Amino acid sequence: MENHYNPATIEQAAQSYWDAEGTFQVTEDPAREKYYCLSMLPYPSGRLHMGHVRNYTIGDVISRYQRMQGRNVLQPMGWDAFGLPAENAAIKRGVPPAKWTYENIDHMRRQLQRMGYGYDWTREVTTCDSDYYRWEQLMFTQLLEKGLVYRARAVVNWDPVDQTVLANEQVVDGRGWRSGAPVERREIPQWFIRITEYADELLDGLEALPGWPDAVKTMQRNWIGRSEGVELDFALAEGGEPLRVYTTRPDTLYGATYMAVAADHPLAVAAGERDPALADFLEEIRKGAVTEEAMEKLEKKGMPLGVEAVNPLSGERIPVWVANFVLMGYGTGAIMAVPAHDARDHEFATRYGLPIRQAVGPADGTSVDVQAEPWTAKDDLVTVNAGDFTGMDFPTAFESIAQFLENQGIGERRVNYRLRDWGVSRQRYWGCPIPVIHCPDCGAVPVPAEDLPVTLPEQVTFTGLQSPLKTDEAWRQVECPRCGVAAERETDTFDTFVESSWYYARYCTPDADAMLDDRANYWLPVNQYIGGIEHAVMHLLYFRFWHKLMRDLGWVTSDEPATNLLCQGMVLAEAYYHDSEAGGREWIAPAEVAVERDGKGRVVSARRAHDGVEVVSTGWTTMSKSKNNGEDPESLVDRFGADTLRLFTMFAAPPDQALEWQDSGVEGASRFLRRVYGLVRDHVAAGTIPAPAPSQLDEEGIALRRKLHETIRKVSDDVGRRYTFNTAVAAVMELCNALGRYEATDANARGLRQEALEAVVLMLQPITPHLSHALWQALGQPGAAVDQAWPAVDESALARDEVELVVQVNGKLRSRLQVAADASEESIRAAALVDPNVERFIEALTVRKVIVVPGRLVNVVAN
Repeated sequence: MENHYNPATIEQAAQSYWDAEGTFQVTEDPAREKYYCLSMLPYPSGRLHMGHVRNYTIGDVISRYQRMQGRNVLQPMGWDAFGLPAENAAIKRGVPPAKWTYENIDHMRRQLQRMGYGYDWTREVTTCDSDYYRWEQLMFTQLLEKGLVYRARAVVNWDPVDQTVLANEQVVDGRGWRSGAPVERREIPQWFIRITEYADELLDGLEALPGWPDAVKTMQRNWIGRSEGVELDFALAEGGEPLRVYTTRPDTLYGATYMAVAADHPLAVAAGERDPALADFLEEIRKGAVTEEAMEKLEKKGMPLGVEAVNPLSGERIPVWVANFVLMGYGTGAIMAVPAHDARDHEFATRYGLPIRQAVGPADGTSVDVQAEPWTAKDDLVTVNAGDFTGMDFPTAFESIAQFLENQGIGERRVNYRLRDWGVSRQRYWGCPIPVIHCPDCGAVPVPAEDLPVTLPEQVTFTGLQSPLKTDEAWRQVECPRCGVAAERETDTFDTFVESSWYYARYCTPDADAMLDDRANYWLPVNQYIGGIEHAVMHLLYFRFWHKLMRDLGWVTSDEPATNLLCQGMVLAEAYYHDSEAGGREWIAPAEVAVERDGKGRVVSARRAHDGVEVVSTGWTTMSKSKNNGEDPESLVDRFGADTLRLFTMFAAPPDQALEWQDSGVEGASRFLRRVYGLVRDHVAAGTIPAPAPSQLDEEGIALRRKLHETIRKVSDDVGRRYTFNTAVAAVMELCNALGRYEATDANARGLRQEALEAVVLMLQPITPHLSHALWQALGQPGAAVDQAWPAVDESALARDEVELVVQVNGKLRSRLQVAADASEESIRAAALVDPNVERFIEALTVRKVIVVPGRLVNVVAN
């Protein structure tokens, strides 16, 4: 055993062993309990960042622990390889997206392998490989035949210079991210999958996912947005097609003082044809935002259409306006506005001087000033100014008004959803081709199964102005598979969320000559899924939806794709910037900043180290290239080794909380591993020896062995159940401190030290597997650490003659009490009351009761 800890040598040796033995390659074994642990697959950007390291280390710790429990563990890895960044790189570097992508995959694979993650690389999938995406093409054609896929016109962001659709994130301050041109709203044909058909199941299924964070489930419930309301007609004063709206608050109908419609609503379009100023305004709106989220941030604008609608309850005529916050794609494209009880409607009414009329109020009769601000409470209310419906609470008013509207034939109860069908078309090149052929006679025809995959041509010249698929005549022009006439392929590609919605299942059967085979039902559902909460209502919702589609097509038998979900916290670092004279903001790397702090660690001053220029501290913020505050995992592995980086990311914070990056923490993790190495080295130098019988230990040895098995019990719970890896590491550190203080050198002491060090090595194995591999061998143990069972707790070692109890007075710690382990509650109460520290705090009080929590605490309640 070398005298000093050498991470590079140790880590290379361990990884070579795992590779030679095929340690992490798994097959299906019905005789063993399976455990499928999965971290969200990365986009191959070319380099790992600390968020990757944290996510994948969490997954590897869980996987290795479950392996030590004897389970058949699957932990795969792959690449979410399609997407816009590859096209951006193609434009910038003049290389095909495929070349850039595959080079990045090779580099990132090597980076992951350096970290020692226990992946079964034989199951690797790459979503831009036609052997992968052919199956989602097949599934799409089957969904099309079942009526779950359709093509319709939809409003999108359109860049008039680049002649392409832009995702919302590509629109910056209303302009195209690349061209800088003002973005327009256009209506073009798009492909949709009917996720709304599964809205109720997606909503109800959340109740069967106790292992998912409540925050994620709440976000999905809100995104699905199930509501019960009334859809009703407002007749137009001048006749014609009535204006249909949906409302969850029919009790506020008497407070409707204007109507608002979308720019593309037929009523607005017709009015625009009569009024040039209005037509110009409609065009302005069409160039604005197209999402609800973006609409909320807009300054609310509108124009009257010169049309009036009739309130179906009061008979009052109210004006109809076009407003920039109403979208044609949501609901009916029209709303009834109740400014007294809605913040957005109130803002608009105040701006344009429209009436604000109260329709509901507090049940206790308290007056409210709705002119100043809307009263938006939904509970403990009654209707006011509501004719025959005045004085009703919400349930009564809802039922009575809904029934009246239904009796009049102008309304009906309806369940509505905020969720909209999933638009899967993207007018981009680097994506999975949509397997449809457009025939002038037959219409949209799915590509026959025998002609799949529709392969994306990879050797292309990419200009960025138009998808190469549109200019590749040889690829685009085909014969109709039904009638044989000249036809054209669909040139839209799939949203990349399609590929990431089913990759977890393909890992189970990567070599299947079908989408999936029976092996999928052995591994699924995923036991533990790990990834960021930012994916809660996009990937994680589509992930659940696609699984249900595969189930209904007979590919899987389970209802949900993952039983448990862990959303890891972000990795944060301090960031600093300097505003240059030229007006640009220059971000300075933390390592280049000299910082002065106060006694609480707050930044007092910060200056650029090389020239003393004052810089501004933003505090803790997400690590990113843009803020120049990221840490390069590879350079840290070069300096400290992978195990140190793994240990720090697990020790610095619980996995679901933000991790504040500190260089001193990494150095501290390195010191601890050197210490563990030194403890084993010194012990081995004196000679390994079997553990003694507990009866042969002296009092000090018995206490150390008790500490050992208390640590095993705690770490088992922290890693196996609570996922608080930071407290598990802290417990092992405490045990190592106790070992360092244990100075006995007789045979029994050396044997106890052997037992304790073996347990330390195995408890650290999921977190620092390379070092554990080397130390297990050094301790003279057969086999490899990775193949060992988790250390077992010896319950007899936990027995104590005495226990220490915390003593509280009115919930505040006042003393500690040593009592016999089998002491009665009566004797414990008596001992607590005569404790000098306790007496001091209760001498002027009357003791009301004394509560004893066996083995833990005594609480004296007095006043």
